[in-house]
Amino acid sequence: MTKMTANKTRRALLGAGSALAALSVISTGAAAQEAQKALSLSGKSVLITGTSSGFGRLSALHLGRIGAKVIASMRNLNSGDRAEAKSLKALAETENLDLSIIEIDVTDDASVEAGVAQAHEIAGGAVDILINNAGIGMAGPVEVNDMEATRLIFETNLYGYLRMARAVLPGMRERGSGQIFNVSSQLGRILIPNLGMYQATKFGVEAMFETMAYELAPFGVEITIIQPGGYPTRIWDNGRTYSDNLLARVDQERLSAYEGHLRIASGMMSGEYSTDPNDVPRAIAEIIAMPPGTRPLRRPVHPNTQATDAANAAMSQIQDSVLSGGVYKDWRAAVAD
Repeated sequence: MTKMTANKTRRALLGAGSALAALSVISTGAAAQEAQKALSLSGKSVLITGTSSGFGRLSALHLGRIGAKVIASMRNLNSGDRAEAKSLKALAETENLDLSIIEIDVTDDASVEAGVAQAHEIAGGAVDILINNAGIGMAGPVEVNDMEATRLIFETNLYGYLRMARAVLPGMRERGSGQIFNVSSQLGRILIPNLGMYQATKFGVEAMFETMAYELAPFGVEITIIQPGGYPTRIWDNGRTYSDNLLARVDQERLSAYEGHLRIASGMMSGEYSTDPNDVPRAIAEIIAMPPGTRPLRRPVHPNTQATDAANAAMSQIQDSVLSGGVYKDWRAAVAD
């Protein structure tokens, strides 16, 4: 049975709604922690970008703790002297985790090429899983964002994901298996004023990687898009620095015109949430542990996913109407939730 046929059969038997409902029950809280105890990712190699903090660091530790060979990357490693790298390495050594740290700047072609080559050497071949996570946040009206700021956020949040995917995919395709996770956001589906550029990158991630999921189905490579809601990570703390740098360059006319908007935008970057950011690595671990051909295309992660679920369901219905009756119907059936 081909992967595509197996996927199609699995979807028909389970039904998307019941499968996703079962997953969402264990995505957060105490039940999630209990479920993780039964998981083992022994034998799986995982390359993660953006592991200096937030979901990336938490994923490196969590996946390492349940047996994965973790290759944690971050930029500006400074020959291993970066404080975040040293603390992550020390913790991994204390817990006897199979965790290596390498340097990858996802905005730089040469850095990505060299870093992925190093990851393959550590893994002993093509990595099993890539987690595209490195990203930045920036708030403010779209008109206020100059091209310098726009290039930076797109180079990191969207083009960086593409660079990494293109670097690992030849090995995955040759082997006939692999998975790429892409940390998107509920703001890859839902729009809020004053976050336009961030949302544009995340909408781009959603579109690019759903398309790739169809295109990669014949090769046995799976795509999952993770859609977190609000969590207390450093992305918005760091984002305040990027936004301050931007505002220092903005002309006075625009600053005055958007004064009210900028006050609102500043409040959006507080990063103050009571949610547990470990929900994201737990969700990723659950999905990795699922049999090939059963993994979801998308996974909203948050105690409240109502809006994201509604947007996903509406877009899935539209995609069914576009793809399910034509030449791509088998590809659509292989990846559709």
